[in-house]
Amino acid sequence: MDFITGLPRTSRKHDAIMVFIDKLRKVAYFVEVKSTNSASELAQILIKEIVMFHGVPLYFLAEM
Repeated sequence: MDFITGLPRTSRKHDAIMVFIDKLRKVAYFVEVKSTNSASELAQILIKEIVMFHGVPLYFLAEM
């Protein structure tokens, strides 16, 4: 995960891009965010945008 910041604001007040790299599937995800979002808000965005499509990895569930 990485961030691209310092971008011009959009009409929805987003001024940064959160980048997720999935090395297993060889895919990159780009999600527009606000640079003022807190860590908990970014975690919710991660769940909403990425986990929603692919689910939670099985090895993660086995550890719980």
